[in-house]
Amino acid sequence: MTDQLLTTGWGKLPLYNVAMHKTTATSKPSPRRAPLLVDLALQGGGAHGAFTWGVLDRLLEEPWLTFDGISGTSAGAMNAAVMASGYAQGGAEGARAALETFWKVVSDAARYSPMRRGPLEILTGRWTLENSPFYMAGELMSRIFSPYDLNPFGGNPLSEILAETVDFASLVRSPIKLFITATNVRTGAGRVFRNAEITPDVLLASGCLPTLFQAVEIDGESYWDGGYVGNPTITPLVRECQSQDTILVQINPIERPGIPRSARDIHNRLNEVAFNAPLLKELRMIALLHKVADAGRGEGALWSNMRIHRIATDRVTELDSTSKMITEWPFLCGLRDEGRRTAQLFLDAHGADLGKRSTLDLDAMLETL
Repeated sequence: MTDQLLTTGWGKLPLYNVAMHKTTATSKPSPRRAPLLVDLALQGGGAHGAFTWGVLDRLLEEPWLTFDGISGTSAGAMNAAVMASGYAQGGAEGARAALETFWKVVSDAARYSPMRRGPLEILTGRWTLENSPFYMAGELMSRIFSPYDLNPFGGNPLSEILAETVDFASLVRSPIKLFITATNVRTGAGRVFRNAEITPDVLLASGCLPTLFQAVEIDGESYWDGGYVGNPTITPLVRECQSQDTILVQINPIERPGIPRSARDIHNRLNEVAFNAPLLKELRMIALLHKVADAGRGEGALWSNMRIHRIATDRVTELDSTSKMITEWPFLCGLRDEGRRTAQLFLDAHGADLGKRSTLDLDAMLETL
């Protein structure tokens, strides 16, 4: 049985209990089964990465799932590093606690930011900054001035947050292999950083949007967001991990209904297309290699035996691009709950397929060539 996409509706956010700071999203344990190694591929997408937090939170509840490797870009890179750090220190429960702490610190750090919703959006329950004067001013300034003009000292508030919430020394001994992608500004090529190489600067580089932040210098080279070359990169999971199942957590929609007409919507759709292109190209390559590679030995066997799965939601298409900058705690927890529900849908429909067959229709990838 295959299924390209499991989705749930957007609905309202009251599933989050503000007073209790706990999710009300339900989950049911899967039947007991033998342990299974899986890899995770985590996309970036700003605050929408809280959806990925929810997916990870639900998967970590399954004792039969063992995580071999994680490839992440931008927000996906930060989720990956936080999870691996927590896992190294306290197993699955340590990883769950670390993820919640990270997103709570992100929210708290932006509590007094002027980049917040206006009274009308709060009154109507809309999660958007489209009418925020500070957001509009920042957007206009970024089209005229570079971050070297607006932020000459190159500060990034995420730097302190990462130093506070990730034990980078523990990543070296973590049982989970990490692959973090950033784009080399000079060559245009991607670089994949592994556990012992990962620092706060590596994670900042992976999420460095060049219109907002100065390029991050690492080992004498400057880097931008990894989404331009791999969002995320699948190849190291195939070549360097023992698992034969990769679960892609996708938060950038491939399809979006309607034709964008405003300058902001056009710019947002261009970014979605550009950031999905490397992933789609790699998935098509995997689909092609499934058909032509020699499954008997060596490199061909690695590609032919890899099973691909995808967890995603249509909910993100109901949010505009400005919501990627919203870090209010109820919003993040609403996305987390959506991630948990979508992961539960995936486990209900395809949990039994893990370890047996791909649930992403790879043949459909070749039909678009």
